[in-house]
Amino acid sequence: MIVQYRRDRIFWLVSLQTGIYGFFMGGFGPALPLLQTEQGVSGAIAGLHGTALGVSSILAGALNSRIVHRFGRYKAAWLGIALFLFGAIAFVILPDPSQTIPAAFVIGMGISVAIANTVTYLAGHYKTQAQRAVSQNNAVTSAFNLIGTVTIGLIATTAISWRLGLLACIPFAAILYFRFARHHKPEHLPDDEGHQKGSLPIKYWLAWLGLFASIAAEFAVIFWSAALIRERTFVSPALATTLVLAFPLGMFLGRWFGTNFFPNISIDQRLKVFITLQILGFFIFWTSEVVITTFIALLFVGLGTSIQFTLTTLRLLNLGRPKTDLAMGRSSFAAGIAIAGSPLLLGALADQLGITRAFLIVPGFMALALLIIYLVPVKESADEL
Repeated sequence: MIVQYRRDRIFWLVSLQTGIYGFFMGGFGPALPLLQTEQGVSGAIAGLHGTALGVSSILAGALNSRIVHRFGRYKAAWLGIALFLFGAIAFVILPDPSQTIPAAFVIGMGISVAIANTVTYLAGHYKTQAQRAVSQNNAVTSAFNLIGTVTIGLIATTAISWRLGLLACIPFAAILYFRFARHHKPEHLPDDEGHQKGSLPIKYWLAWLGLFASIAAEFAVIFWSAALIRERTFVSPALATTLVLAFPLGMFLGRWFGTNFFPNISIDQRLKVFITLQILGFFIFWTSEVVITTFIALLFVGLGTSIQFTLTTLRLLNLGRPKTDLAMGRSSFAAGIAIAGSPLLLGALADQLGITRAFLIVPGFMALALLIIYLVPVKESADEL
């Protein structure tokens, strides 16, 4: 029997919850070149902010099953958001790299805990409709991401500090929690046997490598696409930062509508289509010297990237059963290593080779993500997850 999909109160509560950090990250990534200029540091040093995000994700992944065992998935997500907000305030008010890099670590720790538990909470709530629910939840996050990108891009053209725009997520979080979220109290009974632990199968770890490659490509684009646009089209830093909104716009469109087309095809087939689209869009973006072409191509890169995290994570949850919280926590290792290494590597290569040639590591990550799907197929259809 086909279960009717419906976006219920839980969907919107959790999706607005993820929008809190979505807004911040929408401004944080494209603003990295602005931060680099403001602090007067090299691309490698600026990339350490991404490294801090990544390293903290690894720690969050190691602790996740313990946190879930103690608090449950829903409350654990809010604890992650509280930690993120603390780091965000520190990032905005502290001026030096020696201060903003540790702040980025705290931000990443909080976001990683929140992401891990919103995904598993929604997937558990929607069961067979998890693919569509998690994808559209990520679409809402992308919408907030887009708003954050536009906000920082517009502020960058004024005399107001772009950092202040990042703080808009704080009153939103307070209103959401005190007006709505604290009244939702799902029952949580800790397992008498303790938190999930032990090993995961080899197929899980091979698929884990695909998640690493996908996130590495995504964050390389998030952090450094503005710099490539400036190099190729000679536009101002503020305009380049604004043009980057094409990427979260594509992410939003793909996540909201991507599972509506051919709903009965498998997760693997859908991933192959989207990664291929991502690769084609990237090479047009990389070669373009025309602003409008660059914008459209980056939009298609966003479309191709859009549901890779959702579908690849569901592959990992499938391969990691029945230890889904452990599997989700270990997936943060992939995110952490990718976020830590990809922007740093690209920034260091850009210092040596220039941003244009350095960007060629990105399609390598995309190709690896595609290869892993062929090596480790998941047979289940979307409706069976």
